[in-house]
Parts: sequence; C-alpha cells; structure tokens
Amino acid sequence: MSSEHPIYSHKDDDPHLTDDDLAQKVLRFLRYATFIDTSDIDVIALGTMVVLSGTVAREADIACAGDAAASVIGVQSVENRLTARPGEAAD
Repeated sequence: MSSEHPIYSHKDDDPHLTDDDLAQKVLRFLRYATFIDTSDIDVIALGTMVVLSGTVAREADIACAGDAAASVIGVQSVENRLTARPGEAAD
C-alpha cells in the first residue's frame, strides 16, 4: 500500500531532525496512533519542543493528542494549545 505521506521512514530515527521534520514526524504519529481527526491540527517544532494548535472534536482528544506527541522520540516538551470545537460531543 503506497501513500503520499508515509507513516514511518528510517529518517525518523535520526536524533537530529530539523524542526520541520520533527513537526511532520509528530503529525504522522498523531494520524497513525490516535483516532483523532488531525485535519485541523497544526504542529510546530522548536528544537525538541513541539506546539500543537488548532481544533479537535472532543475535550478528551486534547489530552490524547498531547500525550501522543510527548511520546514521540525527539520530543522533550509539548505546549498543547488545542481547543475543542464548540457544539461537538464532550466527554
């Protein structure tokens, strides 16, 4: 199965990823490892810190995305600025 955006590549193992590469790695992991709609999530990496911003469907998705991002190799801290979309199901 080929994909325009691979889920994992060997360059992800490199401990010295650029900020953009780390941000893409985190976003790919969020898409792969969670059931969260990531279409409205932006990821910015600043060194080993990542910033998550945008909206998710439920309040519970905010913590889930933050925990998943923090578990990515190369990430040392996460600033989670995600918000839940108004009017959608809350947990």
